[in-house]
Parts: sequence; C-alpha cells; structure tokens
Amino acid sequence: MLEKLRIIFTIPELRQKILLTLGLLAIYRVGWQVPLPIVDPKAMTAFAEESGGIGDLLRTVAVFSASQLSQATIFGLGIMPYISASIIFQLLSTVWPPLERLSKEGEAGRKKINEYTRYATVLICLVQSWAYVAFLSSARVGDTSLIQSSFLVDGRLPFVWQFVAVMTMTAGTIFLMWLGEQIDEFGIGNGISLLIMAGILAAMPSALVQLGSDTNWELGGGGGKMGVETLLVLAALFVSVVAGVVFMTQGQRRIPTQSAKHVRGRRVYGGTRQYLPLRVNQAGVMPIIFASSLLLFPQMFFQYLHNAYPGNTVLGALHDSFTRGQSFLYNVLYVVLIYFFCYFWTAITFNPKEMADNLKNFGAFIPGYRPGKRTADYLERVMERITYVGAGFLALVAVIPTIVGGALGIPAQIASFYGGTGLLIAVSVAFDLVQKIDSHLVMRNYTGLLEKS
Repeated sequence: MLEKLRIIFTIPELRQKILLTLGLLAIYRVGWQVPLPIVDPKAMTAFAEESGGIGDLLRTVAVFSASQLSQATIFGLGIMPYISASIIFQLLSTVWPPLERLSKEGEAGRKKINEYTRYATVLICLVQSWAYVAFLSSARVGDTSLIQSSFLVDGRLPFVWQFVAVMTMTAGTIFLMWLGEQIDEFGIGNGISLLIMAGILAAMPSALVQLGSDTNWELGGGGGKMGVETLLVLAALFVSVVAGVVFMTQGQRRIPTQSAKHVRGRRVYGGTRQYLPLRVNQAGVMPIIFASSLLLFPQMFFQYLHNAYPGNTVLGALHDSFTRGQSFLYNVLYVVLIYFFCYFWTAITFNPKEMADNLKNFGAFIPGYRPGKRTADYLERVMERITYVGAGFLALVAVIPTIVGGALGIPAQIASFYGGTGLLIAVSVAFDLVQKIDSHLVMRNYTGLLEKS
C-alpha cells in the first residue's frame, strides 16, 4: 500500500489534482471557522448547548450540509441550499414535461438545468439567511442577546446590518458551490461530497479527545468512566459497522442479460452474455436525511410547548415520546419513515420502463422475459425486493448510534461515528474518491489501490 501511495504522488497530473483538492478543502475549513461580525460567539455556544431541539436540528443539518449554523459563520448555511435546489430540480425533471425534455437533451440540457439550479440556490440562500439572521436577532440566552451590543440600536439589529449578514452568508454558500465545481473540474472526486465529508471527519478529533477523557485506563473502569475493555469493544464494533456499510454500499443484484445475434456478411455479431447491476442501496443516504429532518420538527414543537406549559403532563409525555434516541416511539417512527422514503426515492430515481426500453433499443434482453412491459414488470418486482433489504440496512445503521449510546453509556458525539448519516456519507465518498484515483492509475498501467499486485 505504501508503494501504491508513492506511485500516486509520482504521477504529476494526479499529484497536482490531489494537492489542489486538499488546498481547496483547507480554504473551506478556514472559512468554516470565521464567525459573522455581528454575533457573539460565546453566547452562540451557550445557546446551542441549552436550546435542546433547536440545537439538535442545527447539529443534524450540519452533518449533511457542511454548515456551521450553531456558530453563525460566513459558511453558516453550508451547501444545503445548493443540495435543496438540486433535489428540487431532480424531482421536477421527472414530473414536469419541459424539464423532462431538457434532461433528455444530453450535455446541453444538463448545463441548462445546472444554470437554473444555481439561480434557485441564490434565491434559497437569500430566504434561509434572512430567516436565520432574523432568528438570531430575536433569540436570547437568559438576558443576553446573540448579537453583539455594539451592533444593536434600541435593542434591535438595524436593517443595514441584517442586509450585510444576509449577503455575507449568501456569498459564502455561493463560494462553497464554486469551490465544489473547481474540485470537479480541476481536482479529483466529487467536490460537493468532499466538502460534506470534510465537515464530518473534522468532528472526529474532538470526539476522540472526549472519548479519551471519558476512559479510565485501568481494567474494570471505575469512577464513573469507561474501562479499557469498553474501549476495545467500541473499536471492534466500529470496524464491524464500517465493514457492513462497505459491504452493503457496494452490494448489487446482477440480472443476466443477453444481446441478440445478427449476421453481417460472413460474421456473426452479438450473442454475448452480460449483466445489469442493480444496487441494493439504490436510495443512498437520502432516506435517513429526510427521516431525521422530518422528525426534528415535532420534537422542536413539543419541546416549545413543554417549556411554555411545564406543568402539563400530556405535553410532557409527548415531549418525551419525541426525544431523539431515548424513546421507543421515536425509533419506530424513524424506521417507518426510512422505509417510506427508500421506496419513494427509488421510485423517483429508478425507471424500469425506461431501462427496459434501453435494453430493447440496444438489442439486449433478459432471458425468460419478453422485451418491453414484461421486462419492465420484472425489473420493478426485483427492485421492490432489494429495496426492502436496503431499507432494512439503512434503518439498522440509523438506530445503531442509539443502541450503542444506550447500551454502553457513551456520549452522542462519539456514538454518531457508529452509524447514521455521517458514516454512510463518509464511506460512500471515500469509495468514490478511491475509484477516481484508480481510474488514473489503471490508465497509466498501474495497479489500483484496491487491487492485488
């Protein structure tokens, strides 16, 4: 492996791409730490720790958006507006005929859709940043405002400073979008995904420090801290979970296909056997993102009512039922929503009729099934079955942090590395990056990173 890493940096073009990618990711991490000039960082930290459901929402959004909403930085919105705009146009391209026709026009159509996506990103940024700045100007920690007193006039933030903050956060998101596109064009890997993974992995050192401080380095533990044997169990469990995620992420159902034979002159073409790969986890990480985001809103709503009416036992029971990771009802709803969004997202992104038509147009067929509707029905039936397995895998990965945290009594920040959205994103992006590097190595007749010498 060390020899393969050495070979990677001996190829000038590949070395340049990797160094450029690392440099752009470093720029992102620098801006991730720069707060807006109007906010009080200490008050923001105290508010994120004491706000309960709102703090959970900010931390959950930060996992899959490369954002820093809990500290109100210039990259506070992350790339979530761009992701939201991309999802909107992806959904519209399946149901709105003009966009559907545009998506079938090849590279020119994709460029036009990307242009519309950028315009929509700016609009979403303006709306979200304005709402966020308005929230910051009204929120308080005790009697302390989240806005620095030097920017307040009669206890309120003037319109000029609100406008400056909105433009700053909008420009930050557009700059991140530009960084991602530069990585796509001149670097290596998917730029947006690498930005998200950088934000996820950046939380690992602080989690390891917290794990070390919570560990009693004597067998048996004691003093309310974890023992070394618990640490070994966590390490083994982490390796097992990562191996399972890798196995399921790369898992495929291979459907055999055969091309029809045709004769040209004295030669016979076609007749070869191939296979059609269908991913077990066709929906990717989107079902977990949708399910966790949707469940945070009732959690915040019932927490607000519980704080407003602390003596009401019914509101207290509803608040406890939607407490993240501590309620049986919450976990059941979480699993149900993951299954629903798995089938929903797969139905949007996977079109068995179009796939059957493509096989028919290229002169290929699935043995035992006639081209056309019979093939489409068969593909849909197979996808329904493997989606059930993929949804079960996603549900298991999503609740593993809850199980680990409850059984071993470890903090949520550490338990999050044993499953959930962050782990799936990190593994998927890492595999995509390795495949991109392998393509450069194989093109130059070198052995890939995951291949045996």
